[in-house]
Amino acid sequence: MRNAGRRRNAGSRRAWLSKLAAVALVAAAALFGGAAPARCVVYESREEALARAFPPPAVIERRTHFLTSPQRERASREAHSKVESALVVAYVGKMGERLLGTAYFDTHPVRTLTETILVAVRPDGSVGTVDVVAFGEPEDYLPRPAWLRLFEGRRLDAELAVGRGLAHVSGATLTTRAIADAVRRVLAVHAVLQKTP
Repeated sequence: MRNAGRRRNAGSRRAWLSKLAAVALVAAAALFGGAAPARCVVYESREEALARAFPPPAVIERRTHFLTSPQRERASREAHSKVESALVVAYVGKMGERLLGTAYFDTHPVRTLTETILVAVRPDGSVGTVDVVAFGEPEDYLPRPAWLRLFEGRRLDAELAVGRGLAHVSGATLTTRAIADAVRRVLAVHAVLQKTP
């Protein structure tokens, strides 16, 4: 009888932990706008990542945009990568009246699991910073911060690709390509939004 009671308690504990894990995954998915795999490591919250892009006392304003079909097609064409969603959330950083830049989160697959990056775009349309916020693949596939700094100041052109203006990283080929594609998408979407009255 005691053993049966212990088994029931252990089963209840496992069920409770499973529910807790499911809630955590749903929360992570809601935070970054994509499916969060069970192994996903979240390095920063959305607020922490934005504060690094636009440090206090900057004010960050969230803006929601809905791309039309022609806008999505144009952005996909310029990025050489399909823009899947019409919903775009932009975070505009300002210091008083001065525009610091606009940041976007992009969640995308690497191999079989996803990563989320933050791309900050400067007022002139070039890349400010790129940060990996969450990563589902093994960390061996994650490029070093020095490689991410190669994006700073770059624009949407033919050189913004691995093997051209961006170096190959041994052991992280799929990750670096996925990040480069995401940065291209962000720059293309940003350019399209800037042309929207």
